Amino acid sequence: MSLLDSRSITLLERTLDSSSLRQKVLSNNIANIDTPNFKRSDVSFQDALSNAISEGDTLEGRTTDARHIKINSKSLDDVKPTVFQENSTSLRTDGNNVDIDAEMTNLAENQILYNAMTQQINSKFGLLKYAINEGKR
Repeated sequence: MSLLDSRSITLLERTLDSSSLRQKVLSNNIANIDTPNFKRSDVSFQDALSNAISEGDTLEGRTTDARHIKINSKSLDDVKPTVFQENSTSLRTDGNNVDIDAEMTNLAENQILYNAMTQQINSKFGLLKYAINEGKR
C-alpha cells in the first residue's frame, strides 16, 4: 500500500473527476442553448458516492484467499459518475430544455466544489510533503 492509496485521496480524486466531467456536460448544455430539440444533460455522482461511503461503515468480510467471495467490500474505485439526459421537460416551443440561468448557477456551484476539492487534495499532499521532509531530520 502506498501513501497515495488512502481512502480520502481516492475520494477526493473521484470527486475531482466527477466535477471535471460535470463541467464539460454543463458547458455542452450552454453551447447548445439555441439548438432545436436539444435536451440538457447532467452528471449523477453524489448518490453513488454517498452509498459507497455509507457502505464503508458496515462490517466487511475478510478474505484470505483470492477465491473467496467478497462481502460488503465496495471500493471507491467502483464509484463512477454517470451522465443522464433530462427528456421530461421542454422550456421552449423548439423542444430545447436548457435554462441558461439554471445552467450558470450549476456551473458556479460546480466550480466552487472543484476549487474546494483542489484545496483539500493540496492540503493532503502538503501534509505528506511535510512528513517526508521532517522525517529526514
